[in-house]
This record gives sequence, C-alpha cells and structure tokens, in this order.
Amino acid sequence: MGRTSTARDRLRDSACELLHTRGYAAIGVAEICARADVRKGSFYHFFESKQALTIEVIDTHWQAQRTAWRERLAGPEPAVDRLQRLITWLVETQREEWQATGRVDGCLLGNLAIELSNQEDAVQQRLTAAFDEQAAFVHATLAEGVQDGSIAPEYADQTTAKAVVAQIEGAVLLAKLAGDVKQLDNLWPHVRRLVAVTSPRLERSHQLPQIS
Repeated sequence: MGRTSTARDRLRDSACELLHTRGYAAIGVAEICARADVRKGSFYHFFESKQALTIEVIDTHWQAQRTAWRERLAGPEPAVDRLQRLITWLVETQREEWQATGRVDGCLLGNLAIELSNQEDAVQQRLTAAFDEQAAFVHATLAEGVQDGSIAPEYADQTTAKAVVAQIEGAVLLAKLAGDVKQLDNLWPHVRRLVAVTSPRLERSHQLPQIS
C-alpha cells in the first residue's frame, strides 16, 4: 500500500503560518511551496489559487478555534464565569506566542479581515461567517447568563454579543500594533462592563494575571 502524501497538509500549515505572521499580499505561491517543501507544480494539484488555499486555511483554523470556544463556554458555572474563561484562554494564547517568538502576531482571522476588507470576496465571506458564529456563541452564553442571574437581561442581545467580539478583536489588534501583549491585561474587565454583570459577587475585578 502506497504512502499517503502529506503535501496538502504541509501547504496548508505553511500558508497558515505565513498568513498569520506576514499577511496575504506579502506572500506568494512560490514562498508557500518553499516553506512546505512542495514543488510549485504540485501546489496546483491541490489548490487552484492562493485564494483557494487561504479559504482552506481559514476553514481549518476556525474549525479548531470553534471547538475551543465551545469547550470554554460550556459547563455548569455561571455564564459570566464561562465567558471569562474564554477571554482568559484567548489572552493566554497571545501570551504564549509572545513568550515563544517575542512578537504579538494577533488573530489570524482579524488580521485577514483588516487586510482584505475591500477585496477577495470569497475570503471575506468565510471571515464574516466565522465572526458571526463567534457572536452567536457569545449571544447564547449571554442568554444563559440571564437565566442564572449573572447577566443583565437588557444586555443579552445580539448587539452586545457582537460588541464583545469587536472588543476582543480590537484589543488584540492594538496589542499587535504596539507589540505589547500586556495591553490585553484589562480585556476581561472591559468585556465585563459590556455585559453588565448583575451579581455583586461577580462584579469583583477578575483581573487577568499580570505579566512580570
């Protein structure tokens, strides 16, 4: 039985890394192939274009992220605590990358959304779908928070859910721009204000651990 080729996976993984750290316009098919150790001719056996590869990168990346979002927003705890758990994980992901590389590379989806905001319609559609799904996860959690008393009813709507996603993406963008992951230390307190936590016990600071 022949050996299964890993070329497609290598192309996708290499593109993911380059897109995250360099951006869409700055890289070409030749560089992706060189990073993946795949011949350029073989690239077009798997993908008709860089755009098609980028769409697969987005889909694969969000599929993994979707699982992580679901896991952190699930559980028996009050909804506000589950939301905090999601924020803490998102911040820790950026910190771990910063500690490993000395850079704040930001959010792959957010980076691409900014760069391609007025071009590459097919890519924009995938990004929009991912962010809409994030907002839907947050919206569902806020609705659960109304039931457990940890979220004010007037803030458990789609507008607030989208504002939470925007707060996350904006904070990560500014940290990337400044090259300073410490700017994410206050992300949770800002998100908490958006959702208007109702319980005095839950209104405490909940500051994320500071970076020494």
